[in-house]
Amino acid sequence: VVYEQEGVFIHSSCGKNDDQDSLIAGILRVIEKENEVVVDWRPLDETLDTSNILCAGKDSSSVVEWTQTPKEKCSRGADRPSSYEAEWDMVTTVSFKKKPHSNGDATTHANRESKWSFLFSLTDLKSIKQNKEGMGWSYLVFCLKDDVKLPALHFHHGDSKPLIKCLEKHVVLNESPHDERVLLVKTQKSLSQSFENLFDEPSYGLLQKWKKDPYVVTMGKFSRVTNYIVGSLRSSDQSNQRRPPSEMADFLNDTIPGLKINQQEEPGFEVITRIDLGKQPEVSRREPVSAEEWAKNMDSEGRILDADYIKRLIFKGGLCHTLRKEAWKFLLGYFPWNSTKEERANLQKRKTDEYFRMKLQWKSVSEEQEKRNSRLRDYRSLIEKDVNRTDRTNKFYEGEDNPGLILLHDILMTYCMYDFDLGYVQGMSDLLSPVLYVMENEVDAFWCFVSYMDQMHQNFEEQMQGMKTQLIQLSHLLRLLDSGFCSYLESQDSGYLYFCFRWLLIRFKREFSFQDILRLWEVMWTELPCQNFHLLLCCAILESEKQQIMDKHYGFNEILKHINELSMKIDVEYILCKAEAISMQMMNCKELPQTVSEILGIENSLVTPDSDTGEDESGAELSCPTSLYQSIPSPGIAANGTRDGAQQAAETQSLTPA
Repeated sequence: VVYEQEGVFIHSSCGKNDDQDSLIAGILRVIEKENEVVVDWRPLDETLDTSNILCAGKDSSSVVEWTQTPKEKCSRGADRPSSYEAEWDMVTTVSFKKKPHSNGDATTHANRESKWSFLFSLTDLKSIKQNKEGMGWSYLVFCLKDDVKLPALHFHHGDSKPLIKCLEKHVVLNESPHDERVLLVKTQKSLSQSFENLFDEPSYGLLQKWKKDPYVVTMGKFSRVTNYIVGSLRSSDQSNQRRPPSEMADFLNDTIPGLKINQQEEPGFEVITRIDLGKQPEVSRREPVSAEEWAKNMDSEGRILDADYIKRLIFKGGLCHTLRKEAWKFLLGYFPWNSTKEERANLQKRKTDEYFRMKLQWKSVSEEQEKRNSRLRDYRSLIEKDVNRTDRTNKFYEGEDNPGLILLHDILMTYCMYDFDLGYVQGMSDLLSPVLYVMENEVDAFWCFVSYMDQMHQNFEEQMQGMKTQLIQLSHLLRLLDSGFCSYLESQDSGYLYFCFRWLLIRFKREFSFQDILRLWEVMWTELPCQNFHLLLCCAILESEKQQIMDKHYGFNEILKHINELSMKIDVEYILCKAEAISMQMMNCKELPQTVSEILGIENSLVTPDSDTGEDESGAELSCPTSLYQSIPSPGIAANGTRDGAQQAAETQSLTPA
């Protein structure tokens, strides 16, 4: 419960005289559930009969009565808490509808109250009408998207301002240009909506929402997906267990224009299915780079002697935590690898001045100015909403008035000044959080975040070009790696790999523990052993789950649910070993398709065009960066994910914050 106010009355006209209002006292609450925020008004009388609550589905403007048998009503009384939650899991919108009364009917106080009870999800709120100040009790009227107006709520104790302030943490409210008493719920553009309010409706509504905004849906809680989803992608006719690929292609092409992923029925992939990549090699990892190793590779002026060697060490083992604050600045491109200590100090001084000039820009905007700048208001509202729920279980961000949260907010607001065209898109706080945690410095964290966003920018653009390209590339790689698994996914309407969307959007941030993400990201930032190594990480995870998915004959919704439930259960070292082994498989392949070679950035003079099986008579071999695997001492972790006790203790110690 994030807001609760007693003394909120409904003035009904059910009194003895038609011109006399009957006052119904109640409690107004705003309740933040796992996947939605609900506004609930209930009378104080505990004898409320829930059978009179009216509810409507989100995909319907009709209002239907929720009826219960007498037996059901009795059983609910003894089991109120659990049944109450169960009801909320099913009800998406509750709309007010006044029931007619025949003359002479004796209406009890309790029954009068039950007619006015309501609850609704904020996703269905269209506008709020308030009375002007100085006109008696403060009151407001909620209007829902189906144009149903709920009864006016009169605040006899206090006013409605705290409620409005609470709601603004979850939705953007703008004053209507036609009526200053009306606050309109701002509809965000597709990339700037809440991650919440997902998977809480029938399958039709769910898929329409995915089609309208795949960013929001994939960032939501997939765990609530149940068997009803499959009905939206498959015909109710049991004889037709699968929609035609062309129909699925139309659906997803409408969602992400330009997303062209070849289906099994199309020519062009036949040559890939016949390529034998051979057995995956055994790969082991070493211990994290130590402070001593780092210092040995630096000259007296603080210049890195061999950046490539250091990158290879980081790729094979990551960094001990004490090094991250310095090394990440190099990995992200904030510090040039060939810079001296003095040059870096001068750079930081210039960047500090530049940062605070940009920060002052939004800090100095007055309330009056912000009223005329809807984009800045929207950015601020989204940032405040996201900051309050980003990594709150981490000690760096937990608790109220945490300085870490203030820094997170200020950096994101300043980034809006740095790149106002992109501004803030939900998901960006996930990328900043680990960077700020490591840097423990506002300015350094900002510029490292800027460098990271330079890499990730296309993921958050409205045209979705970055996501579009990566999904297509991932499909190519997975088909080369395991065409049989690809065919199975296609048979279950899952060949478009949209369940990987969240992985790609925020680089696995929600799939691994916080400490594991620090390790994973620093390995990826080395840009070794090839381009798009993060796509090979996707392949490694999918290949690890292939057996269970196929053996248990998972369908569309089971695959979606299973992949989502992998979150926080993936062994990062094992997946890094497996992804590296896959990269070695592909680099050693003498018939690597040209498309795959281009995706991985591999120089291959014996490239097999996707539509040609001919070989180069010269017998030239793939150019593989074998130096990656040379001069890397102390392997500690094998491809099967095992490590000896001493190595495990060393890594645990290295992850302990300084």
